[in-house]
Amino acid sequence: MTEHQSRRENAWERLKEARHLVTLGGGSKRIDSQHAKGKMTARERIEELIDPGTFTELDAFVTHDCSNFGMEKQKVLGDGVITGFGKIDGRLVYVFSQDFTVFGGSLSAAYASKICKVMEMAVKNGAPLIGLNDSGGARIQEGVRSLGGYADIFFRNVRASGVVPQLSVIMGPCAGGAVYSPAMTDFTFMVDHTSHMFITGPDVIKTVTGEEVSFEELGGSEVHSNESGVADVRYPSEGDTIAGIKKWLSYIPSNNMESAPHATSPEKSADTSLQKQLEANKQKLNTIVPDNPNHPYDMIELINLLVDPNSFFSMKAEFAPNIITGFARLGGHSVGIVANNPNHLAGVLDISSSVKGARFVRFCDAFNIPLITIVDVPGFLPGSDQEKGGIIRHGAKLLYAFCEATVPKLTLITRKAYGGAYDVMNSKHIGADLNLAWPNAEIAVMGAEGACNIIFRKQIKDAENPEQIRKEMTDSYSEKFATPYEAAAHGYIDSVIFPEESRETLIKGLEANLGKSVLGPKRKHGNIPL
Repeated sequence: MTEHQSRRENAWERLKEARHLVTLGGGSKRIDSQHAKGKMTARERIEELIDPGTFTELDAFVTHDCSNFGMEKQKVLGDGVITGFGKIDGRLVYVFSQDFTVFGGSLSAAYASKICKVMEMAVKNGAPLIGLNDSGGARIQEGVRSLGGYADIFFRNVRASGVVPQLSVIMGPCAGGAVYSPAMTDFTFMVDHTSHMFITGPDVIKTVTGEEVSFEELGGSEVHSNESGVADVRYPSEGDTIAGIKKWLSYIPSNNMESAPHATSPEKSADTSLQKQLEANKQKLNTIVPDNPNHPYDMIELINLLVDPNSFFSMKAEFAPNIITGFARLGGHSVGIVANNPNHLAGVLDISSSVKGARFVRFCDAFNIPLITIVDVPGFLPGSDQEKGGIIRHGAKLLYAFCEATVPKLTLITRKAYGGAYDVMNSKHIGADLNLAWPNAEIAVMGAEGACNIIFRKQIKDAENPEQIRKEMTDSYSEKFATPYEAAAHGYIDSVIFPEESRETLIKGLEANLGKSVLGPKRKHGNIPL
């Protein structure tokens, strides 16, 4: 063997050894510990998520350069995060996966640089960014350099916002400053029992306040799905979560210059059972709303009867359930759904539901996803707690979001549309493209009886039979104002339709507006009431 051949052999062996070391992460004992907790390793998650044979790893041989506290003797190839690009269902994505087996997944300056690199590549190439988070936080041995690394990531989160979709998946701890990157991405998924998010941990809280709280109580998936609204969806296992990522991506375009993926319309399917289901759904729409206007009904069921079968994918289902947000397909087109939910607080708008709806509307508008708004709203939630909590400011967020949105916007009023909430829920006045109402819809300042108690207060008080007069006045008011026809007479409702006509009319209206173009005033950006 010549000297050159020997040198080549040594170089090849060195590369093979380095590649082998990269796959070991923090070592077999820590990998076993990860598995014992019911968690995959960082590399296993990528293998499960990315199409086989498509992942290209970047910066696999990067190590930290910290020499504090003996860290120069503790170097692991990759430094605790796997970064790269690959395909999901044939679509390019960029991904980073934090490796808890290496220094507890803690972030160093080198680690942050790896993440920043794939973030920048995702923006340059117009592809979604998916972060798989499993980290104990900043690497304290590096001091301010690790804090600076987080800030570098935050800055790029903001630069990428509205340019490429960003998804954060919490698959372990996400603590301290680390939580702000997921908070600035578009959606956050969590895993039950093994994922946690918090600014300060239980030990710090006990030291400062004396309160004892568990990780689960402080920042588990249930807390963030139900109470804080930080999580959009939670899943029982990592495998289910990864399947959820793929489902989410199927509704989302790769960047803000593209349209969302399109599927075949069920109407064009040769499947006779599917055709029968569509026909049955049409008939069910005729009876889903109760005759009594004060009785609730299942808005999720109504949505499923309207959209393509089995296509509705709810977001933040457990948080502020009086409003429903989620993705679906309508005639094969990806759409965003915003709907009041009569099963919770009668579907009123309050602080949490307004913020939830506004955030979802702005995402859909940023990524060219048409909006379908289904309205059954008695107004804003009254009460001193809501007023003191800023319902005026927070309610304005939803109004602002709908006003600002330039994607195709369609609205269907199924029952009540009262007061200012009528305006806010994508009315014709704030730029909706097609506004429909069912024949029994009530569009008014308030309910008929409440209105009559104000307008005809003196007549009712002075009448010999106040209850009879109140009923007569209420019936008269309802006949004139609590119908869709007064609004339709002024062009605020484009068409009054039978419930069974809703799906067909919405599909036609959507397809008629897909070429919509809106040129707004020249400005740096608006000032949403945050």
